[in-house]
Amino acid sequence: MVERTKKRWKKILAFGCAMYVASVFSIQNIYATGDVSGAIEGAWGAAEGQIKSVVNNVVFPVIDLVLAVFFFVKLGTAYFDYRKQGQFEWAAPAILFACLCFTLTAPNYIWNIL
Repeated sequence: MVERTKKRWKKILAFGCAMYVASVFSIQNIYATGDVSGAIEGAWGAAEGQIKSVVNNVVFPVIDLVLAVFFFVKLGTAYFDYRKQGQFEWAAPAILFACLCFTLTAPNYIWNIL
């Protein structure tokens, strides 16, 4: 019984020491010297074309596909609710349609804003 308690305290002490060492080495003061904004603008200028092509060819089409699926599913469920209750609920399909229109046209103007 005493041996079991000693092992438990050794594990707790080892874990505490590891957490202390990790916290000491993770806290660092980093001071930026020089032209930080120029470095950021230079990095953006170098990667701008790649970022634009990935966002235009991958990110926006995926978002459009997801919104289109949600829109048609919500439109179908709203229609079945209409047949069941006699009242068509327009809010959710209208919001999804507006979001879909926004994301379909976003690649044309989003880069002028950024």
